[in-house]
Amino acid sequence: MLTVLRLEQIMQSTANCFKNERIEDNYKDPSWEGALSTMIIVFALVAVFIFGFLVAIHEVGHFLAARLCGVRVNEFSIGMGPCLWHRETDETQYSIRLLPIGGFCALEGQDEDSGDRRSFNRQSFWKKFVILSAGSFMNLLAGMIIIAMLFAGASGFYVDQISGFSEGFPLEGESGLMVGDVFYKVDGWRTYLRGDAAMLLSFNDGQGVDIEVIRNGKKIVLEDLPLYRGTYDGQSGRFGLLIGEMQIPTSFLTKLRFIGYQTLDFIQQMWFSLVQLVRGTMGVKELSGPVGIVSIITEVGTASESAVSAARNIAYFAALIAINLAVMNMLPIPALDGGRIFFLLVDAVVLLLFKRKVPEKWQAAINAVCFMLLMGMMVLITLHDVTKLIM
Repeated sequence: MLTVLRLEQIMQSTANCFKNERIEDNYKDPSWEGALSTMIIVFALVAVFIFGFLVAIHEVGHFLAARLCGVRVNEFSIGMGPCLWHRETDETQYSIRLLPIGGFCALEGQDEDSGDRRSFNRQSFWKKFVILSAGSFMNLLAGMIIIAMLFAGASGFYVDQISGFSEGFPLEGESGLMVGDVFYKVDGWRTYLRGDAAMLLSFNDGQGVDIEVIRNGKKIVLEDLPLYRGTYDGQSGRFGLLIGEMQIPTSFLTKLRFIGYQTLDFIQQMWFSLVQLVRGTMGVKELSGPVGIVSIITEVGTASESAVSAARNIAYFAALIAINLAVMNMLPIPALDGGRIFFLLVDAVVLLLFKRKVPEKWQAAINAVCFMLLMGMMVLITLHDVTKLIM
């Protein structure tokens, strides 16, 4: 998992929807604080369940799509490694394996032609595309359902708004920024929810910013705004902006809109994180595997101020993981679903131009090598997560 979302943002994001339960002064319910020592084990078990459930949902997507498309499924497994339990039917073995770091849906003829007319390789382009995309679709759908459940009782939604400026701020005015401006974009990235503007500005190089704001109902575009880091209010490295919030009253349509905004915000955070990873402003250490996810969920639960708040925060983080998995699996990397879809597209183009397909053994070899590299990276990430727990 890769995201720029921090613990305090996770907790504040759910609190933002419940204005009477905002996080202030680090208040905690005394009875809840006393039970935290015993709840840590519960949180860890919940985290394992969440990760396993999301993996299962992903594989169920592949399984159902394969069945609907008439493709034979040889094995449907939750987990990797040694088999703990299995049950066989006429054509499918259902398995639970030891390591909760993934799962798989083994399709007949997925890597080579087996001669079976129901094999994956003998299906049309669109059937293959649907089967490969179904896992990520199910993760995306699961994330949106969790968000919808969280937002069902929301009393308001919040977006970033300029509430003031530090003394000496030079860009206040109609040609610059004004109190009441609602952030729309920062450096080309959309600001959907409260906290986005501050996060995006924190990654700015301090050499000028492209900002779009909503002012009196109109979109104002400020390109190459000379907004530089400086010393404001006795602190260096600040922009001099005071970012507050504007509440959006709830209605059925507003809730639908913000369910979409939250989903898009999670997807954007994923892409933003990948861009920062390529640029070097984020390191591989920001990646988290199953152990890291369990640790973060436990931390989210223990940092919450009540049992109800813990449930909301963990559910919010579960939605983030679900959408993260959906996006990650659709990246055009061999061994991932997105990589296989990329090969489908390449195969279609080669067939159109040269009247022949890319040899299946080449695709199988590339997928096998990349799968081994992916597993190696997972091991390294897991070791890093364990090291962070020990240190």
